[in-house]
Amino acid sequence: MSHDLALVDTWASAGDSAFHRASALSKLLFVALVLGAILSSTSPAFLAGLYAALCVLVLLSRVPLGPALLLSLYPVLFSALWLLSRWNGDWTMPLVLVLRSLSSSLTAVLLVATTPYPDLFAPIARVTPRLVGDGLFLTYRAFFLLVARADRMWTAMKLRGGLTGRGLPRDFRAAGEGLGQLVIHSYDRSQRLYAIMHIRGHSGRVCGCRHWAEFTPYDLVPVGFGLAALALRFWMEGR
Repeated sequence: MSHDLALVDTWASAGDSAFHRASALSKLLFVALVLGAILSSTSPAFLAGLYAALCVLVLLSRVPLGPALLLSLYPVLFSALWLLSRWNGDWTMPLVLVLRSLSSSLTAVLLVATTPYPDLFAPIARVTPRLVGDGLFLTYRAFFLLVARADRMWTAMKLRGGLTGRGLPRDFRAAGEGLGQLVIHSYDRSQRLYAIMHIRGHSGRVCGCRHWAEFTPYDLVPVGFGLAALALRFWMEGR
């Protein structure tokens, strides 16, 4: 999971497609419009067509399609048992639910794969309490730092014989000591981060640093796609 998050973060930061250059606000509007079309549709044909269109949009955004599709399968895996429990011999409703899940998750993957996390959290912070918005922003960044340190610590423990696999009590004790060190490190790092932000004049708001709400002609791409998807849904299915 941590590797997947790091990979998505790389796609978002290194891309230069039209979808990448669109503002975060327009892409959030795109997600809202597409989700409205997905959740209100009961047509397998429309949902399958929309999923195919989203795949094309992923390719045009220069995001690797294979890894993006694999990431979008997470919701289907978690909902498979529920779908089986609801199956009554008719394939229509399970198919609709699977296509809804796939399309919704691929839309979310497209959003996070084309939007750097400072831009993504900046509009969220405007509609949430400061503590919540800033906490989400800083937690996302700190997650990768702690995972990298945990990987280095795990490798060092293996090289030094701390984890041999031959004695579970000893291995559990070593793993517990490593986890304790990681907790102490995370607490110490949070204290130092707070002190640094206080010295640099932090006023209680972590701002987005890439003009998340400045509209450009590139914003017509996500907004236009979202409006087209919603209009096509009502044209094909009516109410």
